[in-house]
Amino acid sequence: MTFMDADLLYSDKLIAITEEDIFLYNYYFPTGKMKQVKIGDIQCITVLEPTLNNGKWRIHGTGNFKVWFPKDTDRSKRDRIFIARLKSQWVNIGFTVENGEAVENLLRSKHLIE
Repeated sequence: MTFMDADLLYSDKLIAITEEDIFLYNYYFPTGKMKQVKIGDIQCITVLEPTLNNGKWRIHGTGNFKVWFPKDTDRSKRDRIFIARLKSQWVNIGFTVENGEAVENLLRSKHLIE
């Protein structure tokens, strides 16, 4: 997926955020295909300090069948874990980004942070 620079609010090797969507790279296992999430489908996003219990060491997939993580081989080094609850599915999405502060501020400005 390619984006026009004007459409992008944030982008790194793990995620891209536009006004309308969040694109999670390497989401599906084993294909590595991207998942597109509509901003309007997000009920809320919780920001957590990474721990063993909430996904710090989860490289890809799920450990509890309630939260699915796209692939991030450096997740253990990230300063935040974001958990998105969607209106349209019961499985939550856990994700990390390269610049946690910037993404948290962006999502907070969109009133998505719980």
